[in-house]
Amino acid sequence: MLADDPDYSFDILEARHAIEASTAWHAAMRATDADKEIIRLCFEATQSEDPDIASQADVRFHLAIAEASHNVVLLQTMRGFFDLLHSSVKQSRQRMYQVPPVFARLTEQHQAVMEAIVAGDAEAARQAMMGHLGFVHATIKRF
Repeated sequence: MLADDPDYSFDILEARHAIEASTAWHAAMRATDADKEIIRLCFEATQSEDPDIASQADVRFHLAIAEASHNVVLLQTMRGFFDLLHSSVKQSRQRMYQVPPVFARLTEQHQAVMEAIVAGDAEAARQAMMGHLGFVHATIKRF
């Protein structure tokens, strides 16, 4: 099975990098006030003390950004990716969120993505998402 392949999690991250940089860019250009509020609520829920709630909120945060892109193909791709995304995020959180400085960086990165989208700064949103997923990739390699 592919999930047993040690490189599989990196393949998922590569795919996420390609898709989510675009969803963040489009979300910054097209998000409604309601979309922005959902993204904010998902971000806040990622801070939950319950690791299951936090990992689900993390996935929901990324999906909310895809929804805010108002691009049906990107959204369908992300939704089709949901199970893989949830598994990837849960594994990443288990590895990285045990280290407080790493947790703080990830929280800052999520906040930067959210703030760029709320501000309507598409390039900053794209860069923030690329930086976030690049950091996740590099950090997982270390753990």
